[in-house]
Amino acid sequence: MKRYNVAVLPGDGIGPEIMGEAVKVLKAVGKKFGTEFVLTEALVGGASIDANGVPLTDKVLDLTLKSDAVLLGAVGGTRWETLDYSIRPERALLALRKELGLFANLRPAKIYKDLIDASTLKPEVIDGVDLLVVRELTGGLYFGVPKGIETLPDGTERGVNTMVYTTPEIERIARVGFEVARKRGKKLCSVDKANVLETTELWRKVVIKVGKEFPDVSLSHMYVDNCAMQLIRNPRQFDVIVTENTFGDILSDEASMLTGSIGMLPSASLGAAKNRAMYEPIHGSAPDIAGKGIANPIATILSVAMMLKYSFDMEAASDLIEAAVEKVLNKGYRTADIASPGEKKSTCTEMGEAVLKELA
Repeated sequence: MKRYNVAVLPGDGIGPEIMGEAVKVLKAVGKKFGTEFVLTEALVGGASIDANGVPLTDKVLDLTLKSDAVLLGAVGGTRWETLDYSIRPERALLALRKELGLFANLRPAKIYKDLIDASTLKPEVIDGVDLLVVRELTGGLYFGVPKGIETLPDGTERGVNTMVYTTPEIERIARVGFEVARKRGKKLCSVDKANVLETTELWRKVVIKVGKEFPDVSLSHMYVDNCAMQLIRNPRQFDVIVTENTFGDILSDEASMLTGSIGMLPSASLGAAKNRAMYEPIHGSAPDIAGKGIANPIATILSVAMMLKYSFDMEAASDLIEAAVEKVLNKGYRTADIASPGEKKSTCTEMGEAVLKELA
């Protein structure tokens, strides 16, 4: 029997609720496919601040480094917003990405036919959309130096952030983009702002160079402002998008709303080594609905599916989960975020149980 160690970090807000349903699915799949998942749960984010005074302890970081994969719920909430930036819950997420070397974030956006009316866009615009955003995670504005806020001699303040990328950083994320595109529709769109930013002028130059290694993949380029417009105007033109950290953060959230709810979409953050990977829903901790049992667990359940595919090479198990989710939606199960007016609303637990039933 195969055996994998998974660090389970529920986090804050609705994190424990959605993680509970995802863990049930993971255990059920493990039993079905003769695989043992050793799950170790730990505190992270605001929950860790309350218990330990810091968003990420050395002990929890060590746990993640020794695990085969990390499954994360969500971090953050209004109760910690007055804290200094250096110790806010979100710092745990950035620290995990950095310490695990997670440089590539994969965020799919797929339209389910039964949920097509949940989108704010016209059905004829989004029908058939199935795209993937590959976002660079460890460079750019979020990590570049110098950074900070300083007081000038005249008493005014100046905020500084620096966008920095090196050739190796661009090469490795570009290769992930090309490799993923090769397994899908063989189309890769690299998004930059090469007409204004020298950093992304280098980005385009390096992506073109790497593209020569993948002659079977069609490469195109698009400025980020145009891409933001095209995602709304004609999203079906995209298969795989690769872009830098800040652009990817914004564009992937925009792409997610094509589906009608941010609560539906998973993500994978991958490093260079096989055991360096973290999986999480792309939505936040939603503290306004925490504890009410109405959160949508599908994004976290689908994050489990991505973990099975990318970390454990269990594609059949991953496909089974995705098929189970689609069947549940076909049968009319809807949490509040994806329900139309008048539709019966399922609780978080009811949605999870419905997926488990389909798996069985």
